Amino acid sequence: MPYTELNLPKFEFSIRAFRQKKQIFDCLRKRFVLLTPEEWVRQHFIRFLIEVKTYPASLMSIEKGVKIVSGTKRTDLVIYDLHGKPWMIVECKAPHIHISKDTLMQAARYNITHQAPYLVLTNGIEHYCCDLSQPQIQFLDSLPDFKKNKPVI
Repeated sequence: MPYTELNLPKFEFSIRAFRQKKQIFDCLRKRFVLLTPEEWVRQHFIRFLIEVKTYPASLMSIEKGVKIVSGTKRTDLVIYDLHGKPWMIVECKAPHIHISKDTLMQAARYNITHQAPYLVLTNGIEHYCCDLSQPQIQFLDSLPDFKKNKPVI
């Protein structure tokens, strides 16, 4: 698979061939995973969140199961706040998949369970961040900063 150049910073990844398939090391799961175009985007976006936006890796979860009407689905990435509540859902698509209203609706269905105030859609080239904490969805120009306030006890 040729690696598509993304609209994200370039990062070094550990990639290997295993059983005639390429794998990429996932820093959150601490293991190699199958390198698909969607995984290429997800791994870049994770590194962007951690290394550029300084979101804490310890508050990220990959492929968190959610129950929706049509069964159980998995969110690509969930970032939690310091209280352990979902704060942001990230839906990743392969670079050749256009981000559409259908993509937004898919992520919004996943968020019915999570109730995260932020929803991000990315194919590595186009990135959209929605603020869902308002009565109407607001598209933001950039990702919000992660607030590292101490939890209220």
